[in-house]
Amino acid sequence: MNRHWPLIILIAAALPGLADAQQANSARPNILLIVADDLGYADLGSFGSKIRTPNLDALAREGIRFSQFHTAPMCAPTRAMLLSGNNNHVAGMGEQDPEPPLKGRVPGYEGHLSDRIAPLPAVLRAAGYQTYMAGKWHLGVEQGHDPAAAGFERSFGLLEGGGNHFDERGFENAPNSYREDGAQTGWPQGAYSTEVYTDKLIEYIDTGLADGKPFFAYAPYTSPHWPLQVPAEDLNLYAGAYDAGYDHQREENFSNLQQAGIIDSQLALPARNDEIVPWSQLDSAQQRRKARQMELYAAMVENLDRHIGRLLAFLKSRDLYENTVVVFMSDNGAAAKDFYNEGPFVEYIRARYDNALENMGSADSFVSYGPEWAEASSAPFRLYKAYGTQGGIVAPMIIAGANVQPSNTINHSYVTVMDIAPTLIEIGRARYPQGDSVVPMRGTSLTPVMRGDSTGVHPEDEVTALFHRNQAFVRQGPWKLSAFEPPFSEQQFRLYNLTTDPAEETDLSVKHADKRQELIETWRTQRRALGIVLPQDL
Repeated sequence: MNRHWPLIILIAAALPGLADAQQANSARPNILLIVADDLGYADLGSFGSKIRTPNLDALAREGIRFSQFHTAPMCAPTRAMLLSGNNNHVAGMGEQDPEPPLKGRVPGYEGHLSDRIAPLPAVLRAAGYQTYMAGKWHLGVEQGHDPAAAGFERSFGLLEGGGNHFDERGFENAPNSYREDGAQTGWPQGAYSTEVYTDKLIEYIDTGLADGKPFFAYAPYTSPHWPLQVPAEDLNLYAGAYDAGYDHQREENFSNLQQAGIIDSQLALPARNDEIVPWSQLDSAQQRRKARQMELYAAMVENLDRHIGRLLAFLKSRDLYENTVVVFMSDNGAAAKDFYNEGPFVEYIRARYDNALENMGSADSFVSYGPEWAEASSAPFRLYKAYGTQGGIVAPMIIAGANVQPSNTINHSYVTVMDIAPTLIEIGRARYPQGDSVVPMRGTSLTPVMRGDSTGVHPEDEVTALFHRNQAFVRQGPWKLSAFEPPFSEQQFRLYNLTTDPAEETDLSVKHADKRQELIETWRTQRRALGIVLPQDL
């Protein structure tokens, strides 16, 4: 176990007023935090999508949709920020799956949750919550850095970042690792991921009801992360639905987002990415394969919604739903990588999977939907997952349930994934520990927005900075200074006004040279404070 966390838990439990909170368990809400993996911005019904997501749409009608929810560009740094309320470097995930010379040598690049933060489940558990998790961990595979070490009382987790949805095959030479309650375990062969994770969480919650404590349940599903696979009964849910192609779908998504009130009706669709081959230039066989990719992705999203519906229905059947706060989010922008055709795992994957058209979507296929459909899912923005552009870091989020007063509303204020932990800690009447060894959270509680007392929680002059894999940005109010073409240097920084240009198409560095220089100075201050290591520092 992380050597500081037992001390952190003791400190938190001894804080003044916490005993009173523990005596009022029945008055404190349960918390359900649901994370979809690589779900695109435009891919929920309540955000305008034609993908059928009735359970999440109903949740949206009961609560608040957030149109400006910001994550990290990739899975692991987002999860570190989510469970710490802090920057990815402070939380130990300065780089997803860091390699030497950074890993283990430089603070911020531990590759697991660091000693500088108190994990959200540990803080809530110290405050009297039962803590449960089922799904993707991606924050360390060692025994002392798994979900149990982070404070989960019961857990079933995929330790790596992705893998087959039906078995233990990953995309590297070793099988995927699963751990339950701190002990190595296996995958129930042939069972589908969303069903397994939902069943586990229901089991954990149901078994713990007799204790009379509130629960924090974390449901980080692996869907709709590649490989795009679904049970046989879902294979043809969207047959023919995307035959018009990704260029048409991008235009449709943009229009639907505007009609749903998610984005400004006065915005224009950004210029298409010239690196993507126009749909009209594909031959019929290429079009069929590409359409099939999106059909499978949509089927995965509908399947995910169905199992989230099972989870919510269980809470209702146990009279728990009315006293549960539900947070649903995606962890980053839509995913463009296609490891079957490019990257370091091609040989391994192709030796074990068959992507013939008639086999696509089965447990023996390894399909991704590529940059074409990813850009369609990121319609108002530029690029997708792995980039620090808005297309890589703006994701859908919904909050509903207990303590959420506004219903069926859209909040357009700036929100970050770092805001979730302080929100849930406040809701749970817990307290984040203080001391020289623990860095204060950088996020801000969203409870004023949830109560309807405020439309936002971040002042205009608040700064957010992030560095990941040679990409950097610093954000202050509507201004964003961004560099996303490696190798990183300050000369690469471009300046954008996101209010008028959310697609980051017009560089204002010359027109607003003073603002650019001001934000470069801010960046320098932030990188020192956060422990960001640049290549030239090594």
